[in-house]
Amino acid sequence: MFISQAFAQEAAAAAPQSFSFASFVPLIAIFAIFYFLIIRPQSKKMKDHQELVNNLKTGNKVVTNGGIIGVVKEVLVKENQVEIEIAEGVRVKIMKNYVSDFVQEENKKTK
Repeated sequence: MFISQAFAQEAAAAAPQSFSFASFVPLIAIFAIFYFLIIRPQSKKMKDHQELVNNLKTGNKVVTNGGIIGVVKEVLVKENQVEIEIAEGVRVKIMKNYVSDFVQEENKKTK
């Protein structure tokens, strides 16, 4: 009624008739870009952090996700916690996963 036969025939003729691999190439390229720019670096970062958490030992100087710097006094394996001394006689228990990095101390020589 509102669509003429010519438009209806044209729409049917314009429909794709066969599968084209070339139409999937951009989709594959986008996935590859996401993998190398987002997924792969994030999984590497997670693997490195897990290695850091597994290698915590008494005496390590660490920084937490909250920015607190302290010395590991005890590693509680069963509870998945670490006891950190943040000041003389002040000890805090935190989850091992909240340790973000080791503190690298520079040896400064005075002349």
